Amino acid sequence: MSRNSFFYSTIFASLTLLSTNVIAAHSQAVAPTPPMGWNSWDAYGLTIDEADFKANTTVLAGVAKFGWKYAVIDEGWYMADTEGKTLEEKKYLWDQNGLLIPVPSRFPTSANGEGFKPLADWVHAQGLQFGIHIVRGIPKQVVEANLPIAGSNFHAQDAADKTSPCPWDQGNWGVQDNAAGQAYYDSMLALYAKWGLDYIKVDCISDHPYRPTEIRQLSVAIQRTRRPIVLSLSPGPTSLKVADEVAKYAQMCRITDDHWDVWSLHHQPGRGEFPFSVKDEFDRIAQWNSYVKPGNWPDADMLPWGYLGPHPGLGKPRDSRETHDEERTELNLWAISRSPLILGANLTKLDNFTRSLITNEAVLKMNQTLVSSHPVDVSKLPGFENARVWRGTSASGNHTEYVAFFNLGDQPVTLRATWKQLGLAGGMHKAQDLWADKEFKSMKQVEIALPAHGSTVFEVQ
Repeated sequence: MSRNSFFYSTIFASLTLLSTNVIAAHSQAVAPTPPMGWNSWDAYGLTIDEADFKANTTVLAGVAKFGWKYAVIDEGWYMADTEGKTLEEKKYLWDQNGLLIPVPSRFPTSANGEGFKPLADWVHAQGLQFGIHIVRGIPKQVVEANLPIAGSNFHAQDAADKTSPCPWDQGNWGVQDNAAGQAYYDSMLALYAKWGLDYIKVDCISDHPYRPTEIRQLSVAIQRTRRPIVLSLSPGPTSLKVADEVAKYAQMCRITDDHWDVWSLHHQPGRGEFPFSVKDEFDRIAQWNSYVKPGNWPDADMLPWGYLGPHPGLGKPRDSRETHDEERTELNLWAISRSPLILGANLTKLDNFTRSLITNEAVLKMNQTLVSSHPVDVSKLPGFENARVWRGTSASGNHTEYVAFFNLGDQPVTLRATWKQLGLAGGMHKAQDLWADKEFKSMKQVEIALPAHGSTVFEVQ
């Protein structure tokens, strides 16, 4: 073994023993509240280019005061031909060390050789933070060429795990759990951190299959950059059996397969859960509730609202198939359960209703300030057969409580309950419907009429 290889092996062994406390502190510092932002996939699929990204990011900057922060380029930014059917036709672009870089024909500011740095600088100048998507692993063509790994004596074939390609993406081999594999991820994150990266979504890693070694390697590589980069794992469903393990390394992990604009679907056993519906999210989010904490945010996936086009990641260009009531229910559930809020809409074609969702300051504040939240057992309350209720406690103000009501039924319903039945102290409370009331009202009980698939949230003092 060469001196350099011995050095990397020693460092690799040491890094695998990083204390859980150090990793947890890093996670909390990077994502103390659920990340909020926009991702290109739901509207653009593989096709996002610099002009469209800037146009959407400009709109996002206009609502940044409500908490929207991350502008994320999803898969395909390294492909010259996103319509190519084969790996060769897609024409991946990488540098001399086998690291993926943006295609200048699609991202002109990268033509100077600085990668995404000029674009990231522009995003930062808008008061936002910059993110990208990758599929875990190392490009197969890079392995075939056996390119050198930057900062080491290793080459691509030393790092590649040919037993673990991504089953649904033809581009990459997996990365081995060895010093060469760690060196490859170290070099990748060092380059992307140099660009000014703030958020990285890594696909084919938390399920289909679950790759704990690569999750750990990515986390270590991020920490070695000394840059606060959010690590978001995809797709789901991440298994509850590994929830504690994943929480050591990543700030976000997907708890469902890809979520799209559909209220309810019946999935046949053994056929997976793609696409995942709004109604199915209620049980899944509740199952993950005990794992929600600062720095670790179970991710219910993006919000497919408004116009999904011109090239959505699934289906034809369209206005969201969710009704307005379903979209509001989705936001209320994501917000009170403290899921990350990542918009999928084409922001350049923002309709008034979608704008009303992403600018509801009170609901978004709830998502960002809750210190605890949980579903409430209302199974014994009359009239709540098709209803769900969530409660949350906020760190903002003087012990503020929130109660969210959801009608999962296909018919309108009127819900009645005292505050005590919902787990609060009995008697009178001041309460305000965050979607309907302009001021607080004194109430001993709540009575609300909800449309099919509708919901609302009360702030209670």
